[in-house]
Amino acid sequence: MNQVMTVEAPEGLVTTMHIVYALHALGLVLGAFGAASVIGSFLFGWPSIIAVIISYVKRGDARGTWLESHFTWAIRTFWYALAWALLVALVSFPLTLVIIGIATWALGLFLLGIWAIYRIARGWLRLKDHQPMPMPG
Repeated sequence: MNQVMTVEAPEGLVTTMHIVYALHALGLVLGAFGAASVIGSFLFGWPSIIAVIISYVKRGDARGTWLESHFTWAIRTFWYALAWALLVALVSFPLTLVIIGIATWALGLFLLGIWAIYRIARGWLRLKDHQPMPMPG
């Protein structure tokens, strides 16, 4: 899937993808300015959950277009963030017995939040320029 997809996507799907990125961004912002962590809000807040559902529903409509890579990018960002958050928790929890776990947990979630912000911003900027996302082969 690393080939360049040049098939133009319907404008309605481009708008849908903008909504997906906006919902993910809203989830991140709610975490940054609310009581939850950035990554916690991203993973468990309603905006990102709705964004992932929309991505799954609409990805088939974008199949074969450059936009398909954006739906896949948004879905993978969510699931990779969840997997990494679970890994951070599994590593940090036992380390809390020696106090350092609190620091590894906070640092891990902070770095994961930065990563999620980067992924959503990068995707949204490439969407604005009508460019596909690079996908691993």
